[in-house]
Amino acid sequence: MASVSLKDIIAKMKLENLTPELDITKVKITQPDINRPALQMAGYFEHFEATRMQIIGFVEYTYMLGLPEARKKEIYTKLLSCDIPGIVFCRELQPDPLFLEMAIANEVPLLMTKKATSAFTAEIIRWLNVKLAPCISVHGVLVDVYGEGVLITGESGIGKSEAALELIKRGHRLVTDDVVEIRKVSDDTLIGTAPDITKHFIELRGIGIVDVKTLFGVSSVKDTQNIDLVIRLEDWDKDKEYDRLGLEEEYTEYLGNKIVCHNIPIRPGRNLAIICESAAVNHRQKKMGYNAAQELYTRVQNSLARRRDEED
Repeated sequence: MASVSLKDIIAKMKLENLTPELDITKVKITQPDINRPALQMAGYFEHFEATRMQIIGFVEYTYMLGLPEARKKEIYTKLLSCDIPGIVFCRELQPDPLFLEMAIANEVPLLMTKKATSAFTAEIIRWLNVKLAPCISVHGVLVDVYGEGVLITGESGIGKSEAALELIKRGHRLVTDDVVEIRKVSDDTLIGTAPDITKHFIELRGIGIVDVKTLFGVSSVKDTQNIDLVIRLEDWDKDKEYDRLGLEEEYTEYLGNKIVCHNIPIRPGRNLAIICESAAVNHRQKKMGYNAAQELYTRVQNSLARRRDEED
C-alpha cells in the first residue's frame, strides 16, 4: 500500500511541529482524505476515520475552548486514544495545555499552519491524491508538446529517445525517458513522472547518457505532466492497413483510464518530431471542438449531395 511519511508532509506543507519530543519518523499516511473532527468533539465517534489526517479549524477550536473541563478531559481522552497519524491546527491556532499534554502522552503529533482551513484542506488533499494515487511504470518517453502530454511508446531501439531529443531541440519539454511512472489521480486524469534516478536523463544508443537539463537548460525539462495522448511507434508493415483519415479514435488503457492512441509506422524519411507535434496540436484542436477529419467528411458528403441534385 502506498504511503507518505509525516515528515514529508511537514516539509511540503511548511508545518510547524508543536510536539517535537515525539518521534515521527515512522508515522505514515495511507489515505488522501482528511477529517475535521467536529462531530467527535461533540461526542459522536461512530464511523470515525482515525487513520486520516485530522484538521482543526476555527469552528472546532472555539468549540473546544467552550467545553467544561470535565467534558474536555472526556472528549480529549477518547479522541487522542485513537491511532491518529497527526492533527493540524490551522490559522496559527494553539492547542490548549490539556490537549497538548494528552497528545504527547498518547504520542499523537500536533502540527500548525498559518493557512486558512479551507485553503490548507484543498492543498493537502490535492497533494496526497497525487502521492497516494495508484501507480504503474511503463516503458516509454513522456514529453510536453504545446501543453499536451505525449507518451511515446514502442519497442526498444525504435527511436523514442531520438524523437524526444528532436522535440526538446524544437522547444518542447522532457518529463522522463525510458521509464514513465503513471499515477491515476482521478477517473479522468493520469499524471506521468520520472523515477528520481533517471530524472532529466536521456539514453542515446551510440552516445550514452545525456543530461538534458544541463545541455538545454531548465526550460527544457518538467517534473510532472498530464498524459493526454499516446503515440505508439512501430516498424512499417507494407501489408498492414493504416488509418489515413482518423474519423474514429483509437484508445489504449492505463489503470482503467482510456487515452487516445495513434499507431505511427516508422520508415526512413519520416520526421518523428514533426509527426508528434502535429498529433499533439491536432489532439488539442479536437478538444477545442474542431475535427479536421470530420470537416473533410462533411465536405465530401456535401459535394456528393450537390452532384445528385444537379443530376436530378
